[in-house]
Amino acid sequence: MIGNHYASKLSELDLEIISHVPQGGNWKNIPEYVPSKRLEQIRQSYKDGKGSRSTYYGRLRSEMPSYTINTYFTRPGNGCHIHYEQNRTLSQREAARLQSFPDSFTFVGSKTAVNNQIGNAVPPLLAYQIAERIPFKGQFVDLFSGAGGLALGFIWSGWKAIVANDIDKYAIETHKINIGEDAILGDINDNEVVAYIVDRCKEAKKKNPHLPLFVLGGPPCQGFSTANTRRGADDYRNWLFKGYSKILEEIKPEGFIFENVTGIFNLEKGKFLEMIRDDLSQHVGSLKIDKLNSVEYGIPQRRERVIIVGGKNEWVDTMKMEPITKNPKFKEECSLHRAISVEDALSDLPKIEPTEDGSDRNYASEPRNVYQQFMRGGLSAEEYLFNIK
Repeated sequence: MIGNHYASKLSELDLEIISHVPQGGNWKNIPEYVPSKRLEQIRQSYKDGKGSRSTYYGRLRSEMPSYTINTYFTRPGNGCHIHYEQNRTLSQREAARLQSFPDSFTFVGSKTAVNNQIGNAVPPLLAYQIAERIPFKGQFVDLFSGAGGLALGFIWSGWKAIVANDIDKYAIETHKINIGEDAILGDINDNEVVAYIVDRCKEAKKKNPHLPLFVLGGPPCQGFSTANTRRGADDYRNWLFKGYSKILEEIKPEGFIFENVTGIFNLEKGKFLEMIRDDLSQHVGSLKIDKLNSVEYGIPQRRERVIIVGGKNEWVDTMKMEPITKNPKFKEECSLHRAISVEDALSDLPKIEPTEDGSDRNYASEPRNVYQQFMRGGLSAEEYLFNIK
């Protein structure tokens, strides 16, 4: 059984279009005689000098990591989401693997809900390496939890989950199945939701007073995203960090991890990030802001994210994330392991057709490399990383 190995339905036109795209190719490889309003718009935009992303109708290259897995990875015209060999977009399980979710992690909900959970998640393997850089183990609250990517990485590192919160009912169901039963559905600005989280934290502190308490989470990123051309400080989603900050004020944790997209650097010419930093810094002794690319941490995906770590000066100031795999963008020679490719990540999964659910199919082969061993539960996160360092 390979859960969530489902490939989305494609129209006859989409099938015709992607049949013309070679590995590493994109919309420029599609003949002009193929009738498509979408392609006409892309070509006209390019002709007018307004630019058109080279990832539109892009097909993955087998020997390279993927581009960012987003919530629309099932749409061929919205990015580089075409399978490197098969004429379809990525299956949900393939996208989850490129995010470093193991095959044992089950996503529940409608097809769109599962796509959103996968595309919005923090790669668990990146979360694990962040947790490993903190010089102690503790317990955590997971806010804006989604499916639980941050939480899973911290659990792999030996941390204990207390409670999670999200406004998406399917994400909460997924979180309960894979991370833990204690999760509350609702808006973080709802007083009842806040009270529930605070009560659970008080109980956890009484039960395990020796374990430091952390808050994990990344407020919804659509308002910050570089793909959102209408973003701005007046977008409601950009103010959800206030709910995060309120929880910090109420439970007074020893530290926190705040995750978001790189678009946060440019919003309101950097003033919005400055406001967030000033707000968060009131709750801890020190802050560290990093921009991390998943591809440099053993994950087969080029995904940049902002990580803000807050805590005591003595450990935050010395905390440093060290890349372990090479970023293909940089051509100079280095001693790091090569980037993990999409073929490394996906080649043992069975072939499927568009609209096919291959969840009940067997693997196409035994694991062919250490990443596939990791995905199939044969290696822990620690063992996998040891093998590629």
